[in-house]
Amino acid sequence: MEFLGTTQLASYCGPKKSCLLPDIAPTTTTKDTYQAYYHPGYRHLSTWRPGLFHKVVSVPPNDDNGQFNPSGRPPTVLPALRPSLHARYSTRDWHHANMVQLKGSEVSRYCAGRMNVDSVRLMQDKDQLTYQMQEDSRRNLIERISNIDYWRSELMYELECLLKENQALETTKKRLECAVDELQGPLKIALECLYHRERRKGIDLVHDDVEKNLIKETDLFKECQEILTKLAQKIDQQLGINRDAQHALEQDLSDKDSAHFIDEKCLNLRNTSDSINFYYGVEKADNTVSVPATWAKFSEDNIRYSQQARANSVKLREDAEVALESTSEEMWNQFVSTNLALNKRIAEVADAKNKLQAQLARVLQEIFQTEDTIMLLERSIKAKEYPLKVAQTRLEGRTKRPNIELCRDTPQFQLVTEVYTIDETILALKQRLQEARDTLHVLMVNKSNLEHDIAVKANSLYIDKKCIDMRKVFPSTPRLIGYT
Repeated sequence: MEFLGTTQLASYCGPKKSCLLPDIAPTTTTKDTYQAYYHPGYRHLSTWRPGLFHKVVSVPPNDDNGQFNPSGRPPTVLPALRPSLHARYSTRDWHHANMVQLKGSEVSRYCAGRMNVDSVRLMQDKDQLTYQMQEDSRRNLIERISNIDYWRSELMYELECLLKENQALETTKKRLECAVDELQGPLKIALECLYHRERRKGIDLVHDDVEKNLIKETDLFKECQEILTKLAQKIDQQLGINRDAQHALEQDLSDKDSAHFIDEKCLNLRNTSDSINFYYGVEKADNTVSVPATWAKFSEDNIRYSQQARANSVKLREDAEVALESTSEEMWNQFVSTNLALNKRIAEVADAKNKLQAQLARVLQEIFQTEDTIMLLERSIKAKEYPLKVAQTRLEGRTKRPNIELCRDTPQFQLVTEVYTIDETILALKQRLQEARDTLHVLMVNKSNLEHDIAVKANSLYIDKKCIDMRKVFPSTPRLIGYT
C-alpha cells in the first residue's frame, strides 16, 4: 500500500501483466489436451474434424424431430453440410477466445481501475498540496504579523521612551530657566550689601572677610547664570533633533499599523469569504520597495536614531543636573560663608542651644528610666511580702507539731533561712529605692536648669538673627535647582 501524497507513475498503453488471471498455457492437438469422439466401427481420429471416410455418427437418444429412433443407429451426415463443418472452430479455439476476451476485459478493467484510483489519488494529492500551500501562506502571514507586532511594540516602546525623554528634557530646560531667573534676587542682595558696606566710616571702612565674600558671591552668581543659560540653549537644539526622531518613529509606526491591518485582513480571508475575487496577473506585478532585511533595518535604524537622540538627551540632562546641583551647592556654600562672617555669634549660640537640647533630651530619657526603676523597685518590694508571709506562716504552723515531732529538721532550717533572706532582700530594695528617689530629684533639678539655659539661648538667637533679615531672601536649594 502506498501513502497518500506519493506520486503514482502509471501507464495505460502498451503491454501489461495481468494481476488477476494467470496466463493461459499454449494449447496442443495431442491426446493429452483433447479427447476425440470415437464412433463405433471406425478408427481413432487425431483431430476434431472427421476424416473423408467418415460414414456413421453416434446414435443420439432422439432424432432431429425429438422422436425416439428405434434402430439405435446415428443419422447419416449429408454431403452438403460437409464444407461448413470444415469452416467451424474447435472447442479449444472457443475456450481460448473466451479466455482471451476475459483476459482483455480484465486487463482493460484493471487499467481503468488503476486510472480511477490514480485520478482520485492525484486529486487528493493536489487538494492536499493546495491546502498545504494555503496553510503555508497562512503561517507566513501569521509570522509576518508577529514580526510586525514585534517591531510595532519596539517602535511604540521607543516612542514612549522618547516622549518621556522629551518631556523630561522640557522640564530640565524650564528648570534651567527658572534657576537663571531665581539667581537675580541673591545677586541683587549681594550687590546691595556691597553698596551698603561702602557707607562705612572711619576705621571700619576696611577690606575685610565679609567684603571679600560678598565680591566672590557676586562673581559666582554671574558665572552660574552664564553656564545655565548655555545649557538651556543646547537643550533647545537637542529638542529639535528629538522631534525629528519622534516624527520618524510615528511615521514608521503608522506604516506598521497599516501593514498590520492589511495582513490581518488577508489572514482572515477564507475560501468562503465574500470579498475574494480573481485578479489575473497580480502575481507578476512586483511593486515592493524592500526585502525583509532592509525592512527590518529601516525600523532598526529609526530606533537606533531615536536611542542615540535619547542618549544625547540623557547626557544633556545629566550635565544640566550636575550643573544645577554644583552651582546651587557652590552658591549655597558661598552664601553660608558670607553669612558666617556676619553672624558667627549666631552659629555659636545655635550650636550651644543644640547641645543643651540634646542634653535635655538625654536627661528626660534618664528621668523616664529612673521613674520606671522606682516603680519596679516598689513592685518588687511589694512582691516580696507574699513569700515572706508564706515562709513565716509555715514556721508558725510547724510550731504546733506534737511532742517528739517538734523536730529541728531540714525544712525548719530552710524556712528560717528563707525568712532571713527575704528580710535582707526587702531591706536592700528599700535602700535602693531611696537612692533612686534621690537620683530622680537631682535629675529634675538638672532638667529645670537646662530648660532655663535653653530659653536664654533661644532668646539670644532670636535677637541675633534679626541682624541678617535682609539676607533671608536667598532662595532655597530646590529653587536654585529649578524645581519651583
